[in-house]
Amino acid sequence: MSRRAVRRSREARKAGGERPAYRQLRNPFAPIEVLSADQIEHIHLASLSILEKTGIRIIDTESRGILREGGFDVDEDSHQVRLDRDGVLELVSKAPSRVSVRGRNPAKRVMMGEGYVAFTAVGGPPFVSDLEGGRRPGNIVDLRDFIRLTQMLDIIHIEGGCSVEPTDLPVSTRHLDFYLACCQLTDKPWKPLSIGVDHARDALEMAKILYGEDDSALAADPVFFINTNTNTPLVLDQEIAQGVLTFARAGQPICVTPFALAGAMAPVTMAGALALQNAETLAACALVQLVRPGCPYVYGSFTCNVDMRTGSPAFGTPEYTLGAQASGQMARRYNLPWRSSNVNTSNAPDAQAAYESQMSLWGAMTGHVSVLNQGAGWLEGGLVASFEKLLIDAEMLEMMAAWTKGLEVNSETIGLDAIAEVGPGGHFFGTKHTLERYENAFYSPVLSDWSNFESWQERGSLDVTMRAHRAWKEMLTQYQQPELDAAVNEALEDYVKRRKEKLGKG
Repeated sequence: MSRRAVRRSREARKAGGERPAYRQLRNPFAPIEVLSADQIEHIHLASLSILEKTGIRIIDTESRGILREGGFDVDEDSHQVRLDRDGVLELVSKAPSRVSVRGRNPAKRVMMGEGYVAFTAVGGPPFVSDLEGGRRPGNIVDLRDFIRLTQMLDIIHIEGGCSVEPTDLPVSTRHLDFYLACCQLTDKPWKPLSIGVDHARDALEMAKILYGEDDSALAADPVFFINTNTNTPLVLDQEIAQGVLTFARAGQPICVTPFALAGAMAPVTMAGALALQNAETLAACALVQLVRPGCPYVYGSFTCNVDMRTGSPAFGTPEYTLGAQASGQMARRYNLPWRSSNVNTSNAPDAQAAYESQMSLWGAMTGHVSVLNQGAGWLEGGLVASFEKLLIDAEMLEMMAAWTKGLEVNSETIGLDAIAEVGPGGHFFGTKHTLERYENAFYSPVLSDWSNFESWQERGSLDVTMRAHRAWKEMLTQYQQPELDAAVNEALEDYVKRRKEKLGKG
């Protein structure tokens, strides 16, 4: 086969927008370890000392009561809870090392931990942007489109947790519109909101309708991945705690992530930030295990640094990468699955966004991440969900997934017969060895343009951001909504209507 024929074949596949099908990923490589065994132990012991001597302030009365009954020292006046090391470690040991969540499509179950990897979309930005519409407040139309694209991008395993905040809807009920969109527009697992009891209970009630199951069935085979945050340093807010308690009682996998911003909400040294992060997530894990022993828990990490000139967070830095790899080591110290993120600080889906995200991704993947939160679409330090960045990140995640396949080395792949057939000075395009393998021999990108300059120029000289813009627009025209039983859909819509009426009056 000629070079031109090979190129035409590749371009034909690319024009069709072909991507690998939805599949479970597993990282086969040994993790990079940036900490020695002694350093891990030093951070571990420092974290336990923080919990014993300083403690963590827990604003929620019920959570403090649970911890008191669990044998920990609680000061009701200051809301400070001090946790002894033996008690904490005994509770943390009850959490499983691997987590499973399922979508309503049985084929879309994902594992997290013990080398298994899951990617989520971005979650939580109050703004949304694209090249055509510009930067604008989040709204329900864009949220629904983001969920549609998340459904179509098979490299994304879990919806992001409200990728675009629908600020055009009432605050008290907008979570219901988000949940309904997830139920209707995707058959993948999704991430409900965890701020307060209402958000949690509504998610669980709608899941029971969607799956046709009761509480015990949902607990036995979870459908949600819950990600929430401490208020670093060393504070767990009331509504966050109440959401954690509700989902823990329901047996859903929970990740409580400290925002250990070195130089601001954490010590300026990465070692100090890691110790603080470790203390906070272990305390949260202990609380979860007291509520429901054996409840799946994911070690949350988000250790990064500030720009010391402005005080603003800086993402995708070398320190962020090292912090991620070190966090992976700490999570493995406790046999817990580990959460990291794909983040950047850029204000546009440009080269800066890509290289900072690549630093984040390498820190996560080489650190053996279990679930990559904010995996696709994050821009402007998390303030913006970008449609173009969603597609660019999906390409980067596909490349990471291809990397996890590793290399196959045997007598057939080495191809001694082909080497002998071609001999010195020849080429391998037309050999049997090549013809049998060329279609799937290498990763074939969707967004990258590998054509020569003249061909690229003839097609409009489009950079990757413009190609991503065209790609997501075209994808939405091809979206097919997953089938949903009419009676189930009606029951979901009725639930949302009734809850809106009640919450609106409240």
